Amino acid sequence: MYTSTPGTAHLLSAPHQHGPATIQSLSTTLGLVWTLVRTDFKARYHGSMNGFLWALLKPACMFLVLMTVFSFLFQDPAYKLNLIVGLCLWDFFAGATTTGIMALDAKAFLIRKVRAPLWVLVLSSLANALLTLVVFATGIVVYLMASGIGLPASHAGLFVLYVGALLLLVASFSLAASVLFLRVRDLNQVWDVMIQAGFFLAPVVYPLGIVPERFHIYFYLWPPTPVIEFSRAVLLRNQVPSAAGHLYLTIEVAVCLLVSVLIFRRFAPRAAEYV
Repeated sequence: MYTSTPGTAHLLSAPHQHGPATIQSLSTTLGLVWTLVRTDFKARYHGSMNGFLWALLKPACMFLVLMTVFSFLFQDPAYKLNLIVGLCLWDFFAGATTTGIMALDAKAFLIRKVRAPLWVLVLSSLANALLTLVVFATGIVVYLMASGIGLPASHAGLFVLYVGALLLLVASFSLAASVLFLRVRDLNQVWDVMIQAGFFLAPVVYPLGIVPERFHIYFYLWPPTPVIEFSRAVLLRNQVPSAAGHLYLTIEVAVCLLVSVLIFRRFAPRAAEYV
């Protein structure tokens, strides 16, 4: 359960800011995000020692387990690494979007009692999934460097951009879905089914090359697909996706952001009536 202490209550009850952003309003917003993220971690690891350390160790241990198990199961090192990269990115997308849908409903008491910006409540709920992704991504990069495969700095930079694009896609979905869920309570069940089907639509456990090229465009309509394919290209195949591919990913992210902002601005003002 989230509670506001005297030291943090002023952050949760900060009034909405209008007009040009100021240093003070930015500081207040960042303080609010930190308060929500810290409280979420405390609630998640309540009663355990070194809770934040566990938050880091769990994905790190999972990465080591996957590397060990897949090394025995798959003799082809290329497939093993492709599978781990795909699973890492997919797990973040599936987990974060599932959490994002429920973000406002899970913090309904904050919506009713304090004047916290709703978008901050939604985005702060993604912190745990983002931390797991960062640990996995760091593990992949470290492994590539330590194993002698190597990773050019430019390719590492592109991988960071692709992860950023995936984060924006997840944030866009979460903003829109969280306000829609307050009105349509079956939305999370529908999304669970879509996630299960989407796992096989995205090239997580199979290479996209086995699919006839004329069908690739349909696979790329599923948002995780270009991020997974582009990440594999720069990390494992020493290839840089085409300018057209980067343009497509940019447009996809921009459209998702635009649509989510429109939906959020349309339904967020009356969110308190549905919690």
